[in-house]
Amino acid sequence: MASKLGDSLNFSSRAKIALWLALVAVGVCGRLWQPAYNVTPLAAIGLAAGSLFGISLAAAAVPIVALVISNMVLPGYGSTIMTLVIYGSFACPVLFGSLVKRQGWIAVVGGSLASSLIFFITSNFATWALSELYPHTLAGLTTCYVAALPFYRWMPVGDVVWSISLFAVLVAVGRIQQLVQPVQAIPVTTGHSQTVDRLTEEQRGPQ
Repeated sequence: MASKLGDSLNFSSRAKIALWLALVAVGVCGRLWQPAYNVTPLAAIGLAAGSLFGISLAAAAVPIVALVISNMVLPGYGSTIMTLVIYGSFACPVLFGSLVKRQGWIAVVGGSLASSLIFFITSNFATWALSELYPHTLAGLTTCYVAALPFYRWMPVGDVVWSISLFAVLVAVGRIQQLVQPVQAIPVTTGHSQTVDRLTEEQRGPQ
């Protein structure tokens, strides 16, 4: 199952460039249009980028660029440190995405769930540490996480649905690419052709 998914994710260099742009576009559009709070394709595009480009700057740039573009319209995060925390949490799915070719759909689902959990832990820890909303005590940190649970409710569901849907599309595109690729003919050298002709003439004998 894992190998089949991995085989379908082998794309040409040109196709990867187009897919990079497409993933960023999906991230921007999906973030601007959220059917529910925190239901976005950011974790999904990070997973997909990791599976296509491995652990690289090109992969990490996919969710980051999508965030930068969408943040031109959406409200900011209030501080530079908070912005870096948010951006870093959405770059983490790239790490899980690099496992998809080996682990298959288990890595897709598990990676999406882990990504949403990492975002919940890091973003709310930063909120507690950087703001005066909660006391800087263990009780204050606990209160912060409890207060954030309603906003987290749909995030894991959205991440899993987006990830499965996106990888299903990538698999379909990969299989179509494999079908339309031309079959390379094996060239026959001139020397081999001449040898075959000479042997044929010898077999025929004098006319």
